[in-house]
Amino acid sequence: MGRKKITIVGAGNVGATAAHWAAEKEIGDVVLVDIIEGVPQGKALDLLEAGPVEGFDTKVIGTNGYDETVDSDIVIITSGFPRQPGMSREDLLEKNREIIQSVTNEIVTRSPNCIIIMVTNPLDTMVYLAKKVSGFPKNRVMGMAGILDTARLRTFIAIELNVSVEDTQAFILGGHGDDMVPIPRYCTVAGVPITQLIAKEKIDKIVERTRKGGGEIVSLLKKGSAFYSPSASAIQMAEAILKDKKRIVPCAAYLEGEYGLNDIYFGVPVKLGSNGVEEVIEVELTDEEKAAVQKSADVVKKSIAELKL
Repeated sequence: MGRKKITIVGAGNVGATAAHWAAEKEIGDVVLVDIIEGVPQGKALDLLEAGPVEGFDTKVIGTNGYDETVDSDIVIITSGFPRQPGMSREDLLEKNREIIQSVTNEIVTRSPNCIIIMVTNPLDTMVYLAKKVSGFPKNRVMGMAGILDTARLRTFIAIELNVSVEDTQAFILGGHGDDMVPIPRYCTVAGVPITQLIAKEKIDKIVERTRKGGGEIVSLLKKGSAFYSPSASAIQMAEAILKDKKRIVPCAAYLEGEYGLNDIYFGVPVKLGSNGVEEVIEVELTDEEKAAVQKSADVVKKSIAELKL
């Protein structure tokens, strides 16, 4: 059997922090890849040397090439240009397109059986690109966005009600961006819908803050974007797959008719297990919610069309 192998492409804040979470959880050995000489090697060595203190035996190596990534079980792609203040996710499209094409090609030639988790923005478009370039079946290519968006919403619900985040559940559909579709009636605290616990105008404010959650952090940091929560979210997905947990979490999955959508990557609740996206969970929506989903899908489709594949 041997240990599982997780490759993380991009040793910036998101990639390096993902390596940190993965190493600490001991879900597999970690290969950190980056084009900048010395950076992945230095961060990997630093993390490896934390092992005796934190009590993990995870092997962590850094490299500027892809040969060390051979036979990875999971590949998390974080490489690309981060969002700067005033920059939309769509501005990133052209900048990151070339990077993702090249990275995906490098990965699939060495790990033809891996599962790809995309983190690079614009998320829904980049994961669509990775599927087309890799030729992998839809269950083995997915995007991390929904867990992060719901984590933000869960955080704000917990703050509002002064309860443990562990007892909050949130439900969001749609593209990763300002058009995401939080559905408050499916958001709960210990099973009780938040619509019974929080006034509507408060819910609307929390929803709006969630939509702009990434931008709020970008504007505070001035340079760079969120990295603790996105990396933790990607590792939660990796863990669910490597341990075959069958977790129901929101991910960007390839749809073929679900929610009335086709040939698109879109945030929906899925079952994550050892085969990757094992099932897309469909829920009943009101007409108003359906319209919001369609609006979000139109934005994602426009972005995918710009790839001109």
